[in-house]
This record gives sequence, C-alpha cells and structure tokens, in this order.
Amino acid sequence: MESLGYLGIGLLMFLENLFPPIPSELIMPLAGFTVSKGNMEFVPAVVAGVVGTVLGAFPWYFAGMYLGKGRLMRLADRYGKWLTVSGRDIETAIAWFNKYGGFAVFICRLVPGVRTLISLPAGLARMNLLAFLLYSTAGTLIWTLLLTYAGFALGQNYDLIDEYLGPVSKIVLGGLAIAFAVFIFWRYQKQKAQQR
Repeated sequence: MESLGYLGIGLLMFLENLFPPIPSELIMPLAGFTVSKGNMEFVPAVVAGVVGTVLGAFPWYFAGMYLGKGRLMRLADRYGKWLTVSGRDIETAIAWFNKYGGFAVFICRLVPGVRTLISLPAGLARMNLLAFLLYSTAGTLIWTLLLTYAGFALGQNYDLIDEYLGPVSKIVLGGLAIAFAVFIFWRYQKQKAQQR
C-alpha cells in the first residue's frame, strides 16, 4: 500500500469493479491502516478509492448500454442455462431497476457482491449518465469512508481482522457456494419439468 500510494488505491479499486472477486473490503481498510501509521493522509486515500471505484463502474454501465435489452435477452435464452438465467429473468431485473432506478444504484453500491453488478442494469435501462454518476459516487463515498475508517480505527490491531474474520468468511463463502449449487439444481429441475 505504501509503495503504490494513492494511485495504487485508485487502480486497485478500479480493478475491483472490473473483476468483482478482488475485495474492496481488504483494499480500503488496508489504506486506513496505512493512514493510522502516518504514511498516508485520510482524505486523499478516500478520494482515490472513490475515483477508482466510480471509473471502474463505467465499463459495466457501457457494456449494458451497448448490449441492450434484446441482445442480452437473446444471449441469456441461448447460453443462460449454464448460469440459470433466462430472457425472462433479464426482463424482470430491468423492470425492478426501472422501478427503483437511482435508489437501487445508491443502495447497491453499499452491498458487497452487488456493488459492481448494479452498473449493468443501469446501462441496460439507459439510466441518465449524470444521475448514474451521482448515485454511484454517493453510495461509493459512504462505503469507502466506512471501510477506510475501519482500517484506521483498528490501527495496530489490523492483524485481528484475519484472525477473527478469516474463519467466518470461509464459512460464509462455503454457504454461498452450496446455496448457489442448490439454486442451479432447482432451476435445472424446474426447466426440465417445464419441457416435459
């Protein structure tokens, strides 16, 4: 963190939005920890995280806009069985997004795992770019502030995060994997029954 500096924070947060498995829950608390050691300033670290995150949201937004509803629905109907996503599911997601719009972007920017993916339906719905930018920035600012402050507040006790959260995160990840497998099996059985 010290060697990469603020540019590194922005770059890591940008990549976190392109490749969701990179967790902001590690990047920004580590930045906060570095601030607590006196090797960085709090506000520039938060600004770098927010700028990187918001810039990382745009590729998904424009991908949704470029693909469009019809093309994505056709892709889902053709290849979606591998992910258990159908054109009807896409239509439902877009309808949900159209109902909640900006509020959905703001709230989802605060939810791990969904933070990145909310940009896709925003692009599909052709949400106003300025509105998307404002709602994304507002939600991202809150999330980034919280994570950075958590790392700062932990200070020298930063090592305790892994000690206590490591086993819990493995249990949660395992539970999510099992739930996803059950969901795929259930959807597969349902589709098979409908075909009969």
